[in-house]
Amino acid sequence: MPPDPQLPVNDEWIKKFLQHLATDRGASIYTQRNYRQAMWEFHRWHQEERQQPPEWEQLQRDDFRAYLRFLGRHNLSRAAIQLRFCALRTFYKFLIRHGALATSPIKNLSLPKLGKRLPKFLTPEQMAELLTAPLKLLPAQGDTDSGTAAVAFACRRDVAVLETIYSCGLRISELCGLVAQDIDWNECLLRVRGKGKKERLIPIGQPAMEAIRGYWSLLSQAPAGESPVFLAGPKKLTPISPRQLQLRLKKHLALAGLDPHLTPHKLRHSYATHLLDAGADLRSVQELLGHAHLVTTQIYTHLTTERLKRAYDAAHPRA
Repeated sequence: MPPDPQLPVNDEWIKKFLQHLATDRGASIYTQRNYRQAMWEFHRWHQEERQQPPEWEQLQRDDFRAYLRFLGRHNLSRAAIQLRFCALRTFYKFLIRHGALATSPIKNLSLPKLGKRLPKFLTPEQMAELLTAPLKLLPAQGDTDSGTAAVAFACRRDVAVLETIYSCGLRISELCGLVAQDIDWNECLLRVRGKGKKERLIPIGQPAMEAIRGYWSLLSQAPAGESPVFLAGPKKLTPISPRQLQLRLKKHLALAGLDPHLTPHKLRHSYATHLLDAGADLRSVQELLGHAHLVTTQIYTHLTTERLKRAYDAAHPRA
């Protein structure tokens, strides 16, 4: 089996690279974790295979071909292999920028191609069910139990969270990072900090803004300035965490009769698909999603095209 990716390694270039990801590039916590594990794993493989730590400036393409064969023998998925080499490619770009070497030994290395997978999404009707699911947990009026206020807060906050993700197509990290001053109430715009610290302004719908106001009304004081939009609890000043959000979503998906294994990212897929289905152009959806490259957005056109084909085959007399 591949070396345990959890055990740290002592390598100065890897340390500098990981620091670069966290500070200069503003990579998400998930990217930082995945790249850290990928780099540690390769380092330990080289140590065990070649009986010495890697000298990054000296490695050749054949070294990485050997690593690729090693991963293949252990039945890693094509996506898992791609992720490891994506980390290594980014690492070598970092080394080149810092003058450690002139070219990357991984450049143009052939990797197993990924199969095309269309993103899962919810229909507009399923989204409507999900958006109201937290309200089913609201305490009955007149209930004076000591935990009632906390339950009501969580339910109203979760409605606001779901409305905002669907209204704006946010990544989970973007939502958790929102602060009060990011909302322009007059212009109905939201300032979002995406991958690589890139900012974008996107519209936010009235239902989402009303849901935020409704949830804020349960607080002793509405968030302002740098205060998080979505709080972890009624008396906590910290933002809701990605893990907390994921667990709450599972509960609401089950309440709505939907697959509880769907991730928050599937709500983002739903946002993009529904926009394109309603006639939005691809470039606009690209900007709204914060995709650096149009090819990333184009996967949604495959999805909408497949639905059009099915509708054509079912309805046209000479299909």
